Amino acid sequence: MDTGDPKDMVRRGYDAVAARYDEAYGGGTKYGPWLDDLRRRLPAGGTVLDLGCGGGVPVARVLTDAGHPVTGVDISEVQIRRARERVPGAVFHRADITDVDFEPRSFDAVVCFYALIHLPLAEQPPLLRRIAGWLRPGGGFVATAGHGAWTGVEEDWLGGGVPMWWSHTDAAGYREWIVRAGLTVEHEEYVPEGDVGHSLFRARRPLGTTLIP
Repeated sequence: MDTGDPKDMVRRGYDAVAARYDEAYGGGTKYGPWLDDLRRRLPAGGTVLDLGCGGGVPVARVLTDAGHPVTGVDISEVQIRRARERVPGAVFHRADITDVDFEPRSFDAVVCFYALIHLPLAEQPPLLRRIAGWLRPGGGFVATAGHGAWTGVEEDWLGGGVPMWWSHTDAAGYREWIVRAGLTVEHEEYVPEGDVGHSLFRARRPLGTTLIP
């Protein structure tokens, strides 16, 4: 199959199966322990950037309800429309997460669940460096990434009649990229999903650091 622009395939895929995706992966109940841990680590009123925010649930909703200003970014117009409807207290931008820009030290945490793995490999390390720059010293980064290296397409994703594309390196590669971005990895775990799985990373921008762009 000729994939054309893989990020356009990702956009069209999420536009087509937005509601189906929530149903398939637990909607408002997914990421519960990850979000609980993040909330414990955030300062009162700490700001959060959600890259690949999808339809805003649960990440933006849970954090907004807890009093944290949330900015969400997603490539899917349908997902952003749903996010704005469901979490009116957050701010959402329809954009490629590699194209957005924010002021240095703008956020107390950056969350990126199941979004890095939809980017071409060459674009992932530069994004991680930019994420590190957007974090305040001491700020946290929580993300899912690949566990094993793979690039490929699923022709009929979630039975929605559309293809979906992924590309990721392995856990050791992501660990190296995160460290090279200037962050300290504090926790890493394997997240099983059927016969395969992903890696969850928690990292932090050290206090008193000056990052090299």
